This record gives sequence, C-alpha cells and structure tokens, in this order.
Amino acid sequence: MFNDFPIRYIEPVYRPPSEAESLILPVTDGCSWNRCTFCEMYTDPQKKFRARPAEEVLETLRRLGGYPYGRTMRKVFLADGDATVLPTRRLLSVLEAIREHLPGVRRVSSYCLPRNLRKKSAGELKELAKAGLKLVYVGAESGDNTVLGRINKGETFESTREGLEKLREAGITRSVMILNGLGGARHSEAHAIASAELANATQPEFLATLTVSFPKGDARLRAAFPDWEPLDVSGLLREMEQFIDRLALQRTIFRSDHASNWLVLRGNLPQDKAKMLACLRDALAAPGSAPLRPAWARGL
Repeated sequence: MFNDFPIRYIEPVYRPPSEAESLILPVTDGCSWNRCTFCEMYTDPQKKFRARPAEEVLETLRRLGGYPYGRTMRKVFLADGDATVLPTRRLLSVLEAIREHLPGVRRVSSYCLPRNLRKKSAGELKELAKAGLKLVYVGAESGDNTVLGRINKGETFESTREGLEKLREAGITRSVMILNGLGGARHSEAHAIASAELANATQPEFLATLTVSFPKGDARLRAAFPDWEPLDVSGLLREMEQFIDRLALQRTIFRSDHASNWLVLRGNLPQDKAKMLACLRDALAAPGSAPLRPAWARGL
C-alpha cells in the first residue's frame, strides 16, 4: 500500500499557501460538496470524494513517527477539501495519533465547509480544539446570497456566519477567504459590500482574498451564471477598494498576496486599513506606475 513512502497521495494535492511547511496528511480524497461552479480543484475523476480508511491514516502516522523528519514536524494539514466532514470520533482518533506519533506537532489545520459544522455540536468542536485542531480555512467566497446561489455554493450569508461563530465559540482559529471578481461586473458592488458585512459580523482572525480565475475555461460557471462577465484589472481593484473600505474589523490579519492577485496587499486591521486603501487608490489613479504583478506571474 505504501511502498517506500508512508503517505499515499492522489494528485493534484492542494493546500493553503500558509501551509507550505506543513505535513500534508490526506484523511479524505476530494471534496464532499464539489458542486461549486467556479472551482476546478477536485473535478478529476480520481478525486471523487471518499473518506480514507481509518486504518490507513493511522498506519501512515505510525510509520511517519519512525522517520526523523516525522518526529520533528511542527504543523500538519489534514487534506483534502474538507476534512471536517468526518465524524468527530474519526477526527479525534487522527488527532490522538498525531499527538502519539508526531509529538513535535504544535498545530493541526484543515479546510472546512460551514455545512459540515451543522451536524457537530459546540461540545464536539471544543473537543476537537482541545485535541489539537487549532485552525480551519473557510472558503466563504462571497457574502452575497445571489452570487452564492449562482455559483452553487450550497451556503448562504447566514449559514456561513453560523459556522464561523460556532468555530469562534469553540476556540478554533478561522482563516476566511473571499474571491475577488466572483460576482462579475454586474454583481461586483453587491459582492464587495456583502462580503465585508460577513467579515464584520464574524470578526475572523485571518482574512484573505484570491482573484477568481478559470484555467480550464468558464463554461461551467456560465451555465448557471449566464450574465457573468469578468472584471478587468481596474474593476478588480475597485471591488477590492469597496470591500476593504467597508471592513470594520477589530483584530484581523489581512492578506491579499496570493499568486492570483494583481496587487499585493498585507496588513493588520484596523491599523493598516488606510495604508491599503491608499495603495489601491494610487493603483486606480495611475495603473501604469502601480506595482502590479505581471500577467505571466499570476496563477493558482
């Protein structure tokens, strides 16, 4: 089953940018929802959703514990698309095995769909936090219900808010992602405003933006979103200005530095809000002299 390497990966493997130095541990394959029309991550047939056999995951961790690099690992990311879909008891067994076999690990994280939290009680989430699940990445994508419906997200403003609040109450750190340009030209302002309202309502510890892109083409998106038209660079920057201008966050680390973004923005909110807005407004006023990422360097 393992040959010489203790982890069985099914390509492609995805992880958040901040997990670059983490051990990527698959506990599921694919995404349990996998119906979002903007997302190409888990559309390959080999990525059909399934939970990894519990015995395989535990044996992987046991074997990793026998490797020098395994014993020195500090962070583990539970792959694939939404590990929190697993029953709490399954997750707790994985977290327990991480503590046993990888004693150097100080943080375990995963992607999380808000819909997965509806079946988990507040007590269960607190158990997971106590067992080591410290951080989850929530792709909110948008706070606008029209946009969420058009992309078949399977969530609403309220369902995402409820999920983020349950995580906060459990003591699990939340990293929320919004997709710049997802509403297209027609829904750009509504997308920006509602997404800022969602962030304000939930006060995530981390907030990030990526720019929507379609390496395999946008036909899948347009099937349910026929009036979607992409924003040009100025439109994307204007939407970001509207989004950041409406943020009223008390203590959030903000990042818009993913490879998909044209303009790199980083800061702590609220302290750096004015600085980031000034950067955006300068870029809108003089795009020719703005420090934009070249088109060839952008991508997922």
